[in-house]
Amino acid sequence: MNRSKPISGELLALKNQIEKYAIDYGLDFFPQVFEVCDYDTINILAAQGGFPSRYPHWKFGMDYDQLSKGYAYGLQKIYEMVINTDPCYAYLLQANNWVDQKIVMAHVYGHNDFFKNNAWFSNTNRKMMDVMANHGTKIRRYMERYGADAVETFIDKVLSLENLLDINELFETSALKRSRKELVAQERSESDDDGYLIDDRSAALKSFMRTKARSEKKEDRKEEESFSAEASQVSTRDILGYLIQHAPLEEWQADIVGILREEAYYFLPQRLTKIMNEGWASYWHSTIMTQRALDASEIVDFADKHAGVMYMSKQNINPYKIGIELMRDIEYRWNRGMFGKDYNECTDMREKLNWDTKLGKGREKIFDVRKSHNDISFIDEFLTPEFCERQQLFTYKYNPRSGRFEIDSKDFLAIKQKLLSQLTNFGQPIIEVEDGNYLNRKELLLSHVHYGVDLDVGFANETLRNLFALWKRPVNLKTKYEDKEVIFHFDGKEFKTNH
Repeated sequence: MNRSKPISGELLALKNQIEKYAIDYGLDFFPQVFEVCDYDTINILAAQGGFPSRYPHWKFGMDYDQLSKGYAYGLQKIYEMVINTDPCYAYLLQANNWVDQKIVMAHVYGHNDFFKNNAWFSNTNRKMMDVMANHGTKIRRYMERYGADAVETFIDKVLSLENLLDINELFETSALKRSRKELVAQERSESDDDGYLIDDRSAALKSFMRTKARSEKKEDRKEEESFSAEASQVSTRDILGYLIQHAPLEEWQADIVGILREEAYYFLPQRLTKIMNEGWASYWHSTIMTQRALDASEIVDFADKHAGVMYMSKQNINPYKIGIELMRDIEYRWNRGMFGKDYNECTDMREKLNWDTKLGKGREKIFDVRKSHNDISFIDEFLTPEFCERQQLFTYKYNPRSGRFEIDSKDFLAIKQKLLSQLTNFGQPIIEVEDGNYLNRKELLLSHVHYGVDLDVGFANETLRNLFALWKRPVNLKTKYEDKEVIFHFDGKEFKTNH
């Protein structure tokens, strides 16, 4: 139940004021809706990814319990939450003081602008409030029909695979989407046993049903040949999409895989742009507050809150800190012309330090950067040795003798490589389908694309176990270990390896 309520009175006046400042600075955003709620409500929303209505599942309750305990023990506090929708919804914590509310609103307008204008969000479904609610309704319907335990157990298995995505799917062209919609519109509407229209189901389920209908029309021999041709000639990292097309799923299972896949792809751009998105929002809350919105009596309070958000530990990357400082560094360099052939080839360190062509293109440049980059390209293109030195970005390792994290390397390339490796696929192994008819036995063969991240054998075995539950035939996972090819195999009973 959503216990948030629209803002009014002084908060509404503040919202209009902050919005005007954002427009004056050139931010371009969706209509912004703020709602205010207590901390229990914001914990519920946070546990559900910001959406007031989701499908029923134990993991939402577990996340809520962790958030509530974190707040009760003083370990964490959620000040705001903003959702990538049109209109853009954001939730304010009722207990926030006035300076907090100013900061949060300014921060939200930065996020809103980023959601609307960054290329990685260009094909996002902006009506996900309705979509998420509809997903919840459909899954509850399946629970009533097939049993809550059976459906929830199936969801558990699919969720263990939801990170096996292909980022190229985010850039599906509008023409391709339009042609698919036209194809679906041409299909004859049919009803299932309960009288629900098939055309009311997910696009993934419609695709699954078309594939199933084609297969059922073929003779057994031709069906085998078709499976071999279609399933084998594939190389894709969209594992869930592949399972919808080729795994022997029941209709309700295919629909649930499609639902969870759609939600996973909705959240993917936010995972790909965490540093940029938080950096951009932090840049604008800092700019709006220090230049326009702060009263003299609020300066110390703002500085204290801002400094707390920007704290950087040795163990973890703070996306707020890295993001805002790199945005500021880009702005500074492009204002002074500190880039390009002449600057890069200059060997006089004093001259480079005082370099200033009065170019004044800094603000324009950061707006341009926020349009097209994700975290990996952002770090790869704009991280510099000078930036790392100023921000004291080093690689650290734990010293068991001292019980502390100590500097391992100050080498710029080592620092950059470690950052990029942590960001590539979020530090997780990259897996793709290599063959759906491995050894001509309808076994599934996945391949680990090795970019320096080794497989965790325990996780790999659990992933194969869950894949088997969907594929219903033996599954295999190929990787490298000490430069040798290793294949993990699970046949439903035991794990084997050729190593």
